[in-house]
Amino acid sequence: MVALHTYSTFSFLHGVIPVQKLVERAKLFSLSAIALTDIEGMYGHVPFFKAAKEAGIKPILGAKLYLGASRDDYVIILAKNVTGYGLLCRLITQIKLSSLSIQQLAAKPDLHHVIIITPNLEYYSELPDDANIFYEIPLYMADKRSLETKLYETRERGIRGVITNPVVFLEKQDFLLQKVVSAIRQRKTLETLSAENHCDAANYFLDPAILENRFKEYREYLDNSDLIASQCNVDLEIGKYKYPVFPNDGVSSNESRLASLCYAGMHQRYSEIKDVHTQRMEMELSVIRDLHFVDYFLIVWDIVREAKRRGMMLIGRGSAANSMVSYCLGFTEIDPIKHNLYFERFLNKSRTSPPDVDLDFSWRERDEIVKYVYDKYGYERVAMISTTVTFRARSAFRETAKVFGFSNDQITPLAKAIPWTSAGNLENLPDLYPESKNLPFKEEPWKQIAGIASKLAGFPRHLSIHPSGLVISPANITNFVALEFASNKGLGLVITQPDMYSIEDIGLVKIDLLSQRSLGVLRDTLSRLQENRK
Repeated sequence: MVALHTYSTFSFLHGVIPVQKLVERAKLFSLSAIALTDIEGMYGHVPFFKAAKEAGIKPILGAKLYLGASRDDYVIILAKNVTGYGLLCRLITQIKLSSLSIQQLAAKPDLHHVIIITPNLEYYSELPDDANIFYEIPLYMADKRSLETKLYETRERGIRGVITNPVVFLEKQDFLLQKVVSAIRQRKTLETLSAENHCDAANYFLDPAILENRFKEYREYLDNSDLIASQCNVDLEIGKYKYPVFPNDGVSSNESRLASLCYAGMHQRYSEIKDVHTQRMEMELSVIRDLHFVDYFLIVWDIVREAKRRGMMLIGRGSAANSMVSYCLGFTEIDPIKHNLYFERFLNKSRTSPPDVDLDFSWRERDEIVKYVYDKYGYERVAMISTTVTFRARSAFRETAKVFGFSNDQITPLAKAIPWTSAGNLENLPDLYPESKNLPFKEEPWKQIAGIASKLAGFPRHLSIHPSGLVISPANITNFVALEFASNKGLGLVITQPDMYSIEDIGLVKIDLLSQRSLGVLRDTLSRLQENRK
């Protein structure tokens, strides 16, 4: 059997299962495959894919998309292949940036690359006849009478059905934790949280043997989960890089162009060219060509050239200073020959990951150069990278206490006594930190609150923007990842759902353009000096 319908902590307070534990439970029950179907999100797909593959379990990648206001107005989309995965990325992006209706879904040309599961029979008349659709009977609503009714309806209409076990929390005893995170998400207390606003108490990871015994009369509905799993074969190609392509000038190859630029820069940097310079340059260019990083260096060169053309202050930092190519292209200002710096610390033939050239810009000018990158390479290919903001001790305690009905006036004095530490330490804070010794965490109700809040350690709270990283894709970026607005969406900033670690895992290339306040201070100082000299 397979599990078709699971959420994780990556679904941002919809589910409370770390993907590693999700996979471990699937392995415990000897499941051959498991699906991750977070709500309108693909945040956890990459770590889930890696964990499942490592455990020898087939990962099925999907998402649950709400198309209306009702609890049953949703579809579960499972990708059958990489084309279907790209469609899923675009559907989620559309939902996050605007909206998606059943009519818009039905009009998509690639529906045969996905499997659609829904409990809404009305959607069947909207979707095309060749769509691969299954009627869902979730475990929590499958009492015998309703099941018989649904079976009759679907069989009369020739509709295939599948019984699912929507997994939102791991163990039965985790239901209270799930209610707490639902209340946090909706900014409600446990008292005001209605039954419609959180999952069912039966949404834990059930032993498949119980399912098999309970629904043995409807064997085909259980077998359909295996049929679905057999059709889902997405490979995220972890570690295979998808390099962006620098626009070719049509006169020479990009390899020749990079070499010409480097030698032109060498003649500008050095008054006398010696063998040590040409030998070092040839060695570095050879490594760059062999590792297929030519376009990356041309893109960074293009960004640096444009910034200097606009009179911006910038400086390259980090191990890129060990490179003569970086020095001659103007990324850095340190002569690696003069200072005997080893190129291998920056790049070598044993390295498989892309180089990391960090460019610092004035904090006042950085957004301008980011916009240039978007304009140059296309808004459909460029996106800022997200970072996941997780619960720490203070935020976990504060949010949990609010859910239990306590006011800010009651919470704040206690929160101020909590140090900046992991939420996992909350229960033992009075014993660990002198400043927390008077916290009443060994007395009720604070003991229970601290205990629940400690379980939020590392849970995602919301997405924010990586301080420097953006990604340039070789094709439409939503072929590979879903996008959404950052938490400060009033600014209209669109970011990738996966964070930088997942971005790197699936092979998209990150470029770091940093905002440096000190360069802004230098800029202002130089401007004032020039003014005073007039």
